[in-house]
Amino acid sequence: MKVRNIISVVLAIAAVALAVVLYNCIMHPVKFDNEYNKRSEEVIAKLKDIRVIQETYKLAKGEFCGNFDTMMVFLNEGRVPMVKKVGTLPDDMTEAEALKQGILKRDTTYVNPLEKLYEEKKLQTPREKIADLRYIPHSENGKTEFSIEAKKINKSGVDVSVFLVTAPIETYTFGMDRQDVINLKAELEDKNKYAGWKVGDLEQPITDGNWE
Repeated sequence: MKVRNIISVVLAIAAVALAVVLYNCIMHPVKFDNEYNKRSEEVIAKLKDIRVIQETYKLAKGEFCGNFDTMMVFLNEGRVPMVKKVGTLPDDMTEAEALKQGILKRDTTYVNPLEKLYEEKKLQTPREKIADLRYIPHSENGKTEFSIEAKKINKSGVDVSVFLVTAPIETYTFGMDRQDVINLKAELEDKNKYAGWKVGDLEQPITDGNWE
């Protein structure tokens, strides 16, 4: 083989190798972001359900719940009021008018919290998986629990119940590129943002999530 041909082959191989390296350099952060966003969506979906349950618990108990065992007992064994409408609303009448005339009535019954929440379509988690709501998706062995706290704080002389549920970034990124996770955590902390996902607050009476 002529020297010129050998050089051409070597250059072609080098060009392919360089293209592969460049492709991986470009696609690596894209793949990381895609996987991170997918996992984040699953974590946030659970946090939204936990918030719904917390709000239902507070309506029944007057305060938020501070541990998952108590929350699960409440969901499975508790009772909460549920208002059902009895009668048919005429097309030419408002609900208020129908109630006033007795055409439509409201009947309050006490039902299981899970029954109420699923009937009202307020939970995303399938009923058969509700017992696993406490576990952070994609965490090690899938068994790392969300951190959950609840307490009362004094606001303008009034005791107010608050709660906080968190999933640190290290939990739901288990198995992902460690350096990428470290870099993202540092970036978030530099912006004074919580490195992970959370809902609620222990210092003020809000139930917002940090994705909102």
